[in-house]
Amino acid sequence: MFDTGKMKWIRKPQYFSVGDDRIEIITCPHTDLWQRTYYHFRNDNAPVLQMNTDEKYFSFTVKTEFESKHRFDQCGVVMYLDSENWLKAAIEYENDVYQHLGSVVTNNGYSDWATSQIDASVKSMWYRLSRRENDFCIECSEDGKKFSQMRICHMWKADGEAAFGIYACSPEESSFKAVFTEMSLSECKWSAHDGQKPDEV
Repeated sequence: MFDTGKMKWIRKPQYFSVGDDRIEIITCPHTDLWQRTYYHFRNDNAPVLQMNTDEKYFSFTVKTEFESKHRFDQCGVVMYLDSENWLKAAIEYENDVYQHLGSVVTNNGYSDWATSQIDASVKSMWYRLSRRENDFCIECSEDGKKFSQMRICHMWKADGEAAFGIYACSPEESSFKAVFTEMSLSECKWSAHDGQKPDEV
């Protein structure tokens, strides 16, 4: 069983509950994670609940359910090292037609955002974050069984201890309830690459 008691808050939200197998967060307005790129502003005030590990190979899986209803409302999986080095994956509400299923990777103080549009009726999603040393894979699933790759990335500051967990935020004038269940920590489910061999140095 996943031990939520080992998770620690970075910026504890005003309203939340943490149980053995269920975590709820009520977001506060004007909370977000973003660094510099394109928009030029820097937001680093979203609540994050995560645990640290020096394990080089693992997978963390979580189911999210959400009542988002305002632009940019979001909740999902996160790996937060510090304000300028982190990654996240979530569904960001856009309007009553579509949402953005996407991921943000922030290295050395600059964020990127990779997205695809999904229907606004989607109100749950599983995520799986896997680590292989400094490289990470983010996957998503609508049923918790079949996972699809969203992103492979390298985190420059994840040399030793890393972190993983959940987050929820509302960048604009909004608030919603995010629910996290079915959390698990396992051996790395992201298989080693068996194709082209690394270049010789």
